[in-house]
Amino acid sequence: MAVLRFCILILLISLPLSCRSEILVTEDYPPFNIVNPKTGEVTGLSTEKVQELMRRAGEKYSITAYPWARSIQMAQNNPDTCVFSTSRTPGREQLYKWVGPLVKNNWVIFARVDDTRHPKTLEDLRIYTIGSYRNDAIAEYFSLKGFNTELASTDADNPRKMLAGRFDFWASGELLGWEILKQQGLTKMVVQLFTFNQTEMYLACNTTMSQAKIDKWNHILKEMDKDGTSAAIEKRYR
Repeated sequence: MAVLRFCILILLISLPLSCRSEILVTEDYPPFNIVNPKTGEVTGLSTEKVQELMRRAGEKYSITAYPWARSIQMAQNNPDTCVFSTSRTPGREQLYKWVGPLVKNNWVIFARVDDTRHPKTLEDLRIYTIGSYRNDAIAEYFSLKGFNTELASTDADNPRKMLAGRFDFWASGELLGWEILKQQGLTKMVVQLFTFNQTEMYLACNTTMSQAKIDKWNHILKEMDKDGTSAAIEKRYR
């Protein structure tokens, strides 16, 4: 078995670059990455930008959605693999090579509409438990700052957990949070309190990816910004 794996690895390495396909992985994170539950097809704001980037670069590629923890591990461990939409944080800086930014993402705090507590700053939240989800940049942010957190498997679990009193307040991306609430019919039961951070999200690639390719992709993305392509894509999702 070990010999077979070695032979497969040698074969993959020896393939001409033109024959190799980029493996792009993501999660369901609307409106940036939207996964059709019936077909598995991925669309969305970030996805369209990545697709146009790959088209202009002449790359062969596939896009597949997995749970977020699996996607980020794939990009860290597997050659020719990139993950999006990934918040670029100091703790992640050395784990990937970065292409972007693709989009900006506001981080916000949500509360039950009938909650009489009205925290206005992060420091006001110190005495409470904050809901987020595993391996997300927001969860990492609160953990590093020493907050009490309750972590779900996916962010879609958090509105009902908050409404059931499992934790006090929910931290999420603004657009994602409202999309989840809309899908679950909970927009009248939850209120947005305040924005506490803004991050930029990227295509994050395995560190073995050619730097020349990373530079080329970043150049193409800048051209998409200059010629209005990126703005046109964003307008469809705002």
